[in-house]
Amino acid sequence: RSCNPPVGNLARGRTPVTLTTCGQNSTELYCFYPDQNLLHQVSHGCGQPRCTKCNANQPDNSHLPADMTDDFFANPISWWQSAQGVHREEIRLDFETEFYLTHVIAVFKSPRPAAMVLERSQDYGQTWRPYKYFSVNCTATFGLQDDLIEEGSMCTSRYSDAVPCTRGEVIYRVLSPANKIEDPYSPEAQDLLKLTNLRLLLLKRQECPCHGSGLVEKPQRFAHYAIYDLIIRGSCFCNGHAEECELANRSGVIENTVHGKCVCKHNTAGDHCEKCAPLYNDQPWKPGDGKTGAPNECRKCRCHNHADSCHFDLSVWLASGKSSGGVCDNCKHNTEGHRCQRCKPGYYRDRGKPMSSPEACKPCSCQPMGSANATFSRSWRCHPKTGFCYCKPGVAGPNCDRCLMGYWGFGENGCRPCDCARDCDQHTGNCFNGYDNEPFFNIPIGGRIPDLVQMPTNESEEEWKWNDHEQGFSALRHPEKCVCKEKVLGSVTDFCQMKYAYVIKARILSAHDKGTHAEVVVKVKKVLKAGKVKIARSNRSIYPESWTNRGCTCPILNPGTDYLIAGQEDSRTSKLLVNMNSLVKPWKAYLGKQVSDILRTGCK
Repeated sequence: RSCNPPVGNLARGRTPVTLTTCGQNSTELYCFYPDQNLLHQVSHGCGQPRCTKCNANQPDNSHLPADMTDDFFANPISWWQSAQGVHREEIRLDFETEFYLTHVIAVFKSPRPAAMVLERSQDYGQTWRPYKYFSVNCTATFGLQDDLIEEGSMCTSRYSDAVPCTRGEVIYRVLSPANKIEDPYSPEAQDLLKLTNLRLLLLKRQECPCHGSGLVEKPQRFAHYAIYDLIIRGSCFCNGHAEECELANRSGVIENTVHGKCVCKHNTAGDHCEKCAPLYNDQPWKPGDGKTGAPNECRKCRCHNHADSCHFDLSVWLASGKSSGGVCDNCKHNTEGHRCQRCKPGYYRDRGKPMSSPEACKPCSCQPMGSANATFSRSWRCHPKTGFCYCKPGVAGPNCDRCLMGYWGFGENGCRPCDCARDCDQHTGNCFNGYDNEPFFNIPIGGRIPDLVQMPTNESEEEWKWNDHEQGFSALRHPEKCVCKEKVLGSVTDFCQMKYAYVIKARILSAHDKGTHAEVVVKVKKVLKAGKVKIARSNRSIYPESWTNRGCTCPILNPGTDYLIAGQEDSRTSKLLVNMNSLVKPWKAYLGKQVSDILRTGCK
């Protein structure tokens, strides 16, 4: 719900400023009529005046501005008094911050002024606006109609009579039948209720009627303003987001003083809860709704625990359909983005930890010489999701720190192909002639981001021999090892002689090392020929036989690329096979037409 701080006396604990004070420079003699005589009808007579002295520097004889705002129950007969003979006097109360005003009560010791103005400032005294004019004759003094005649007028004669000559009250209520407000936190309400300074201009003094009955004392000794109590009722201003307040400039509480710094709720912040707390700017700040009671809380930004603050961005808010406008500030833990939702360039996401973990992003560990600069995004050093580095030609490994099998001479320009039928020494380029102690690698299909894992070299030769039942083809059995000798689309007769079981157009989605075999997931886009195995235009797996023999992955199948694939099938297992006799070509429209024509007319 929206909150309202309690109303109290804003004047308590604060000292007003006045233009003059009696006895400021020297002792003054002044006269007055005792209260008890003046509280009765004037017709009974005012009795004898009493005269005494005032000196601002003598505690027992001083009547200072602070005496107006002290505890009127504890000190009922303390008052402030102006210097003698002044007509224009000013009483100003300056607040350290913004407050809401509800009403003002001034209890005069002297007769109330014949003309007076109550004003407020909302900019710490730079400009002033009137709340109310007070006069015995509104029209003559201020050119305004009396509100006793015209309800809602800015002037009233209600509190300007000279009688009673003492303890006469001046009362002003901000909210009156003329000033009705439904929502106390609306802009209209703030314009009326909010203030930083309050000023009482006393413009014309008037005498008590009994002064005319044979005065003995000098008249100027009665010529002063005097006020017992100045009560300013109001509350701290919190936009509906707090119900208690504390000292504005320091923590703590002075008893019976209305403090100006709100103790904010609803995830708001600021002296007046006028903004959202640092991490709660996902939607625009709003004041509490004093009419409906809706709290209008600030909403937390989604920064995945990687930011201490966020700010509201209108363009983000509008782009989201007014559902979320928070942009996280200074993302920590090597994250970035509006919600610190991705890793910074040079880091990748550790899938083993939640995004909210401080260790969610790990640094790329790319070998500077082996990794390529010209990646998809210049700022990426490794793939932001997998951490695999982008390698130069002929370079392999998650960190691009070694040559591909069949390459040598690791350096600034990558690695060079071996000039050999088989592998060569990675440092010298010298060809290997035998199979003994030769390192073997598992190479993923297509080698887009190679992840080479060196195999143990002490395996028996038996493990590498062909098993009788294996019908696979491997690049190890071809002299052009690792630079795949790919099948070319020759004559119609050559194509037909291969008796391909299937011919498809497919996009390579991903490749998986299953340990005993490889599996390549493709999206079949077009079926030019099918055998016993049914082929639908959907995602399915194809099986490169070369993998079984731990050789290089030929033919090359790059993820993300469309290929024309013609190969054999295993009808027992309903598998589509790919081997070195398969026709694998990056898809071109003319190639597809050529093969379609051959299938339709050539192969009988």
